[in-house]
Order: sequence, then C-alpha cells, then structure tokens
Amino acid sequence: MSVINEISEFLQKGRAKNVKALVQQALDEGIDPKEILNDGLLSGMMSIGERFKNNEVFVPEVLVAARAMNKGLEVLEPELVKVGNEPVGVAVIGTVKGDLHDIGKNLVTMMLKGAGFEIHDIGVDVPAEAFIEKAEEVNADVICMSALLTTTMPNMETVINALKEQGLRDKYIVMVGGAPVNESFSNQIGADYYTPDAATAAEVAKKAVLDKKAAQ
Repeated sequence: MSVINEISEFLQKGRAKNVKALVQQALDEGIDPKEILNDGLLSGMMSIGERFKNNEVFVPEVLVAARAMNKGLEVLEPELVKVGNEPVGVAVIGTVKGDLHDIGKNLVTMMLKGAGFEIHDIGVDVPAEAFIEKAEEVNADVICMSALLTTTMPNMETVINALKEQGLRDKYIVMVGGAPVNESFSNQIGADYYTPDAATAAEVAKKAVLDKKAAQ
C-alpha cells in the first residue's frame, strides 16, 4: 500500500500519531504536498463523511478522524504555504445569537476543512453584525449559520436581512443548518442552501463555490 493510501486509511481509523508520521514520511520521500493533502488527508476525511452520512460511523469516529487530519495538517501546512496551495474557498461559520450549541457547527467545520476550505469559526452566540464583519474581513465565499433551538432560528433571517440592507446579499453564498432547520424554513428566510448533515454541507459548499467562480 502506498504511503498516501496509508495516510487515508489511518486517518479514517483516527490514528493521529500514525497520520502525522506518515505525512512526514511522504514529504521526506519528495511527494508533492498537494498530493498528500488531496489524495491522503482530504480523501480520507471525505470517506469518513460519506460513511457518517450513511450511518456507518457516528460523531465520535468523525471527531477522532478530524483530530488525525489536523495532526497531519500541522506537518503539512508549512509546505503547502511554500507551494502556494489555494483553498477551494473561504468560509465563515458560527452558531447564531442566543444559541450556545457547537457540536453540529464543529462537525461542519471539520467537513469543510476536509473539502479544502479555509475556515474562520467565529464561535457560538454570534450576532448578525459579527458574521458580516468577519465575512468582509476575510473576503469569504460562504457564510454558514447553525441553530439548534427553534427560538434562535429567526436570527438566521436577521443576518440575511442585514446583508440585504448593506447591499452584500449577492456577494455571499449563505448556508443554514441545525436540528430544527429544514428546507422550507431555509427558502422562507432566503438562504441559498440548507443541508441535513455535515458531510452534505461540505459537498454542497464546494460545488456552490466552484460553480460561482466558474460563472464569474
């Protein structure tokens, strides 16, 4: 088995030490850092995402796989900077004002990282203005909002309305998710996409950003 395949396999098993050592080994062997990222770390994380979506693995397995991916990235990131690796896109993610839940948000963050996004996680209980300020600051492509309480869901619409008021609505792809959120609510508040789980969120975000860039 090639070292790249081993990285993917060990990542899916959540073996962070092995992943870290194998990434270093791959670099020492002169393998292109982008290949290590795409065919090793990211493909492993996407496999876990697929299995998670199909209920073959659960949140704990995703968390340990993501930890393993992050350990591999620690070794790889300095090399990626040297070769000028461009992220797929830039995403700002947070849980809306009044809501302190973060497990769903953290899963989406990991999956987006696994899809090749540069992530700016602005935490929980985030007011509308903070989403917009951060998106403007980092020149984001996507704004992702999470809500776990029916009482905080309207704050997603607050963000969208604030974007409209500032003439920024068309600049960003707006995605929403969380247990009480559904497609009809997403349509009602004028979001671009609702996804039912973290793995789908990453796939949809990647496709949306690539389509938008291709159309520009």
